[in-house]
Amino acid sequence: MIQFILRRLASGVVLVLAVSTIGFLLLYATIGDVARRILGQDATPEIVARKAAQLGVDRPLYVQYWDWLSHAVTGNFGQSWFTGVQVSSAVGSRLSVTLSLVLCATILTAIISVLLGIWAARKRGWADRVVQLVSVLGYAVPGFLIALGLVVAFAINLKWFKPTGFTSFATSPAGWLSTAILPIIALTIGGIAAVTQQIRGSMIDALRQDYVRTLRTRGLATNRIVYKHVLRNAATPALAVLAVQFVGLLGGTVVIEQVFALPGIGQIAVTATTQGDVPLVMGLVVVSAIIVVIVNLVIDLLQGFLNPKVRLS
Repeated sequence: MIQFILRRLASGVVLVLAVSTIGFLLLYATIGDVARRILGQDATPEIVARKAAQLGVDRPLYVQYWDWLSHAVTGNFGQSWFTGVQVSSAVGSRLSVTLSLVLCATILTAIISVLLGIWAARKRGWADRVVQLVSVLGYAVPGFLIALGLVVAFAINLKWFKPTGFTSFATSPAGWLSTAILPIIALTIGGIAAVTQQIRGSMIDALRQDYVRTLRTRGLATNRIVYKHVLRNAATPALAVLAVQFVGLLGGTVVIEQVFALPGIGQIAVTATTQGDVPLVMGLVVVSAIIVVIVNLVIDLLQGFLNPKVRLS
């Protein structure tokens, strides 16, 4: 197991390094004259040149990347070019908002998908068709339309929840729930579609296996067979889909946070990318890559626990 974890960590480090390198090159290929953009069109060439030297963008690209990387490995991502705020502080203060939404949405997605997938696989017939219809609708309806519909129905018309803003859980658990529940539901609806279909398909395949018939002939209760044996085998591919959904939800919060005016990383990601704020964008890229690596490691460990053969891969 230790070797399994070390292999996954090594591949994660390579992934983060590759993502940061590609992201850095793409950003510098598109930012243009950032010093001029910061100072405005009225700035003289001499002032622009001094600003470029201050930012370090007048140096060769490989020198800039090495300087950024040597500081980034110590957790220092520099300062925002436009606000002067430390990138680690700017990202850290907003990351908790986004992660709270994504984690809750992922947990809800997993629970609801398992229940719906098992129900569809066991009942088949009309129940199966209903689940597949719900899954298709979840794919078809854009997330921002779901979010807007939830705001209009439950925040504006019924006034059950706040339409915008965010209250941290530490400040007020009830206030957090009031401001987070609609964004979480909006994120969950889209995620349920893919995971439910995967659970359903895996459950149907597992229920057809010979070991299931053997367990039934031994007199084991149906629920015990389904939840202890069949679900364990069906969960392995579903976990991979759930990991993909987590990454998708992490990106999907950009739109959701805009709709609900939430102070998450989605807002600063859009602003920083539009401005060409390289330090801030790179901080977001690296943090997102690290989160993806951690999520994949957790999923790999869960898959290794459910299926020991995975540890040998």
